[in-house]
Amino acid sequence: MKINPKSLKGPWDGGYALDLHTLSSTFIGHDNFGHARYDTEYSEVGGLLYRLKSKSDQDAVPLLVDAIEQFWGMTSRLEIDLIVPVPPSKARKYQPVILVATALSERLNIPLCIECLSKVKQTGQLKDVLQYDKRMEALKNAFAADPAQTEGKNILLFDDPFRSGATVSTISTALKSEGQAKAVYLLTLTRTRSNA
Repeated sequence: MKINPKSLKGPWDGGYALDLHTLSSTFIGHDNFGHARYDTEYSEVGGLLYRLKSKSDQDAVPLLVDAIEQFWGMTSRLEIDLIVPVPPSKARKYQPVILVATALSERLNIPLCIECLSKVKQTGQLKDVLQYDKRMEALKNAFAADPAQTEGKNILLFDDPFRSGATVSTISTALKSEGQAKAVYLLTLTRTRSNA
């Protein structure tokens, strides 16, 4: 699979996105219900993530883990003690981040810790909040880390798309301060073009 990893800057000890989410998106008109329609070209990873999130196609999960494993093989392997997925912001029957993180944990034989991090304040979905400072304000004190599980650990924080970075910045800070993690590394499947 073709991937195009990019380093992500933030309050973590190292971070990467595997590829862009979309390569292009062209407005093609409105449907019968007045909804805007786009002709979108995805990266390979972006297309798989779209299938998983929008079409509930769980066959995309092992292929996404293949892409992560491919990236993992390209890097100097970090000593990771725990994989911590970002808590979902939207209720779904199947949570894409949890599905991929679980499969990744099994593939790499690294423990998964969903309970290490909890969302203690409802923020709603932030994808429609465009200003970074407003996102950060909405996320203030939104997450709590459990030091009993994270203290002194090297953590791989895992998320699906990287947009502004506000959520993962808030979580990384919580894991390192309140959670007393030794190090936090960020891995996301995709990034938006604004972060390219």
